[in-house]
Amino acid sequence: MKFRSLSVFFPAYNDAPSLPILIAKTFAVLEEYVEDYEVIVVNDGSHDNTGDVLEQLRLAHQPYMRVITHPQNRGYGGALRSGIAAAARDFVFYTDGDSQYDVSELPSLLERMGPNTGLVNGYKLERHDPAHRIWIGNVYNFCARVLFRIKIRDIDCDYRLMRRSLLEKINLTSTSGTICVELVRKLELSGCGVVEVGVHHYERQYGRSQFFRIRSLAITFYQLLKLWVRLVLLR
Repeated sequence: MKFRSLSVFFPAYNDAPSLPILIAKTFAVLEEYVEDYEVIVVNDGSHDNTGDVLEQLRLAHQPYMRVITHPQNRGYGGALRSGIAAAARDFVFYTDGDSQYDVSELPSLLERMGPNTGLVNGYKLERHDPAHRIWIGNVYNFCARVLFRIKIRDIDCDYRLMRRSLLEKINLTSTSGTICVELVRKLELSGCGVVEVGVHHYERQYGRSQFFRIRSLAITFYQLLKLWVRLVLLR
């Protein structure tokens, strides 16, 4: 039996080289496993040829594919908020447009979405990044889990399947990578069932991560502190 209704979206920033394979894999999975689906890509102010690539892909896959374009970069949180707001199906899945996760593993998440489940969250079986990024990621994940009392093991794994009816009830405000903490925290507070599934993580083949730049890290940790005050201290 196919999964009944699913919106898939990808935030993309200068991801032109990885998008054609990613979109091809996505439609192959959806055609086999999902009855009613749509694919959305949020082009978050890319300054390479991501826009041109997405337009070609949209024409090839219409009417099942849409592109949302931010004239200027709004940050990872801004891209996720746009994708979530645009999703129209009963369930929403997203992962990054750089193909460090394999969308072919999506059926593993679909199988675990039960009637009382609101979030199926991936966790990296093994992280394939430079050593300093792994260290920073581990510290960030530990601090976020302790400060926000989040139960899932890998907040930093952007491979998530969510129930849209729950997303409509929460207000997301983050513009940086802290949106993952805000999103998971608010979903857990809703009382929904949460399931975790191990997924593979691959080396980045193209481009450069925006999260691990000094300015991005500074913004992220500053917003993390503000988020902690609002969600935990002043709850």
